[in-house]
Amino acid sequence: MTISIRDAMPADASIIADYNNRLAKETEARSLNHDLIGPGVAAFLADPSKGRYWLAVVDDRIIGQIAVTHEWSDWRNGMMWWIQSVYIHSDYRRQGVYTSLNRHVESQAKSDSEVIGIRLYVKKDNERAQTTYAGLGMKMINYRIMQSIFDQEK
Repeated sequence: MTISIRDAMPADASIIADYNNRLAKETEARSLNHDLIGPGVAAFLADPSKGRYWLAVVDDRIIGQIAVTHEWSDWRNGMMWWIQSVYIHSDYRRQGVYTSLNRHVESQAKSDSEVIGIRLYVKKDNERAQTTYAGLGMKMINYRIMQSIFDQEK
C-alpha cells in the first residue's frame, strides 16, 4: 500500500467533517452538531491562521487525516503545534497511516524555524494511542487539560 500525504483543500471539507464525527463517536460516544462541524471545518480550511489539515490518501481515497493548530509559547519564544482531529479509517488502521501522517507533520514543523515542538492530547485510558505516540518519540508530561465550554451545544 502506497500512502501519499497532501494538504487538505476546501473540497475535502465534507469528508473531514465526517471523519471528525466518527472520531467523536469512537472516543467520546457523541455525535457532533452537523450545523457546527461542517462550517467549522470549512472555516478552518479557509483560514491558514487557524491551522492546517493533511490527508492520507491511497488510490485516490482519503483514508486518514491530521490537523495542526498553533500556540505561541512566550516561555520558549516559539510556536508549538498541537496535533488534533486525528482519524484513520477503520479499514486502514495498524498499517502505518498514522505514522506517515505524523512524520509528515514533524517534517513540516522542523522545516519552519518558528516551530519549537509538537504536542497533542490523548485520552488517559487510550493506552493503544499512547503507545503509538511514544513509539514516535513523544513523551507524557505532567499536565492535565482543563476547560470551560461556554455553549454546551458546541
